[in-house]
Amino acid sequence: MKPNSEQDLAQLITDANGPLRIQGGGTRSYGHATGDVLDMSAMSGITLYEPGALTIVAKAGTPLSEINATLAAENQRLAFEPMDHRALLGTAGEPTIGGVVAANVSGPRRISVGACRDFLLGVRFIDGSGNIIKNGGRVMKNVTGYDLVKLLAGSYGTLGVLTEVSFKVLPNVASQTTLVLTGLDDAQAVHAMSAALSSPYEVTGAAHDPSAGKTRFRLEGFVDSVAYRAKELVQVLAPFGTPSEEDTDWAAIRDVSAFADQPGNVWQISVKPSDAPALVAQMGAKAVQYDWGGGLIWALTNGGDLRAKLGDLKGHATLIRGVADVPTFQPEPAPLAAISTGLRKKFDPRNILNRGLMA
Repeated sequence: MKPNSEQDLAQLITDANGPLRIQGGGTRSYGHATGDVLDMSAMSGITLYEPGALTIVAKAGTPLSEINATLAAENQRLAFEPMDHRALLGTAGEPTIGGVVAANVSGPRRISVGACRDFLLGVRFIDGSGNIIKNGGRVMKNVTGYDLVKLLAGSYGTLGVLTEVSFKVLPNVASQTTLVLTGLDDAQAVHAMSAALSSPYEVTGAAHDPSAGKTRFRLEGFVDSVAYRAKELVQVLAPFGTPSEEDTDWAAIRDVSAFADQPGNVWQISVKPSDAPALVAQMGAKAVQYDWGGGLIWALTNGGDLRAKLGDLKGHATLIRGVADVPTFQPEPAPLAAISTGLRKKFDPRNILNRGLMA
């Protein structure tokens, strides 16, 4: 099934007599959704772009590459730098902007500017009963009633099928540099990243690679500003060593490229940074990568249920790649699960949208 318009999509959902598995570019293959494929790739195209207002509106099936190219032509960007899962998951196709929103995909810059949902201004979507719903708009202060914009981001299509999204965008950066400390253990690295992120020098990336023994700190902005802030940040990091400046491929950090060709399960664990080193010590992973100042752990394991090793995790562990006899997403506490179930019953009373994906 490949709808060409909102009306076609609404009719398809209304007439559906079984579950529908929503697909944009087909690049994020994790989860266990069942049903007939609902291919959204035909609902594509940028419908409005106002560089002066820092606003872009696009249909959900629009390739992310088209969005990025259009913004780059005006020296603008999606500031939350969404991850490209293709290498890690071994998938093809083109990531779509609707898929980015549905999964709330956000990269290393999340620690400084926010996540995908923080830049989302408005959505149009079809709920599980075939109703066309609009919420939000094209400016930041226009939401009244329930903020469905934030609710839809990260709902993985279980509340509705996105048809159009609007974003606030930001100017591109003129300059970038990365300071690198070497030889820190995980606990020292998290302390160093916390010191950098709590400084006034606007660090936009803080990542630690234990296998390489490198802890990286990204600074972005105007050339003179970056140079000044880098000099000052060296002083902040002095208790941990003397950092050097290195060219760093932050897209590789964003996409966890180090794990792309290595066999094993890949887990994404979101935790309080100060808890991260102890969790890594008990998980027995083949390899780990830290991002978001230690708040995000990527773990490569031989298989099995990593959550069982982590015990009472104060955070979220998501199985991004691999096979394990466990839910893909972190099981919710009973009160939160009740709210989630209630919301899904309201938006999708027949339970046909991405059934089983977040079970």
